[in-house]
Parts: sequence; structure tokens; C-alpha cells
Amino acid sequence: MVEGKVLVELKIIIQFEDVHLAQALNYLKVYKLAIGLLINFGSKSQTFKRLIL
Repeated sequence: MVEGKVLVELKIIIQFEDVHLAQALNYLKVYKLAIGLLINFGSKSQTFKRLIL
């Protein structure tokens, strides 16, 4: 969590799957945050998803 406003989740996986997005969205709901970043370092190039509730 960055300054109590943005959730950042780091992954090392080949590609994002629905379960990874669902997990990050659940974290946003639990911590009552509106913005999150899901960052993957496991693929050939870095990928990310911006999540907004």
C-alpha cells in the first residue's frame, strides 16, 4: 500500500489470469481503496493492470 491510497501488488507469473485480478479487487474492497496496480515481472516484458473500483 502506498500512502494509504494505492494498492500495489507485485507478481512473478507468465501472464495474468482472472484469479489474479479477482484477488487484487478483493484487496481493494477489504482495504476500502479505489485504485490499485497489479504489476507482473514474470513475462518477457513487464506488464501491469490498473484497477479502479
